[in-house]
Amino acid sequence: MDEQLLDAVCDRLKPVLYTENSYVIREGDPVGEMLFVMRGKLISATTNGGRTGFFNAVYLKASDFCGEDLLTWALDPQPSSHFPISTRTVQALTEVEAFALAAEDLKSVASQFRRLHSKQLQHTFKFDLSLSLSLSASLGCFRLAKPDLDLIYRFYSVQWRTWGASFIQAAWRRHCRRKLAKSLRDEEDRLRDALANQDRERQRKRDEAAASSSLSLGATLYASRFASNVLHSLRHNISNLPPRYTLPLLPQKPTEPDFTVDHTSDP
Repeated sequence: MDEQLLDAVCDRLKPVLYTENSYVIREGDPVGEMLFVMRGKLISATTNGGRTGFFNAVYLKASDFCGEDLLTWALDPQPSSHFPISTRTVQALTEVEAFALAAEDLKSVASQFRRLHSKQLQHTFKFDLSLSLSLSASLGCFRLAKPDLDLIYRFYSVQWRTWGASFIQAAWRRHCRRKLAKSLRDEEDRLRDALANQDRERQRKRDEAAASSSLSLGATLYASRFASNVLHSLRHNISNLPPRYTLPLLPQKPTEPDFTVDHTSDP
């Protein structure tokens, strides 16, 4: 990040203080600033728009940031006149010191940065993390040497981590469902083969079966009835497998800014 641009960003930062148990922002409220945590501990939680049975929470500490919903809005060449809606509720668990970057200031910096570096930003979030990490480094939180900014941003972004974890869980549940269905089908095939072999054996020994005792015949009928009941139970289990865990139930994938076209014009 250009040092002059970084200095301009730092000049726009405003120190803020949150008391214990106070709310930074609530899910569904407009996001008006991005927050860089310097001291203290917060919890960031989401219900994915109030979806029943869904809850995700992570803890934020020094060097973390929140309000990344604002980044996509700021990097949009034609942003909406309304601030983006927060997808998470952020609450201070202890007294928290942070630096806030207001939406209009972030938008101004994003516009300058996009003009200067549009060719290097094709389909990436490099501005997002370079801003976050540069600010954190300048403020003495940590330093990284030539990181893969794109991957690291997604790692530290709460939205991307939540979406990624949900996607992995959905894939795992689909895998378990397919594995269970295959196991039940294999068991049904084995029982069907066993019944077929039993029928062939009974056909071969039909003459002998006519002379066999009624007890032996009763045992054969009992075994056949038992196998039939097992097959029926297996078919019932397959038909009553839990519904497929489909992607529409996942949290919405975070939106990436489109840097394919430079919408700004230099004077």
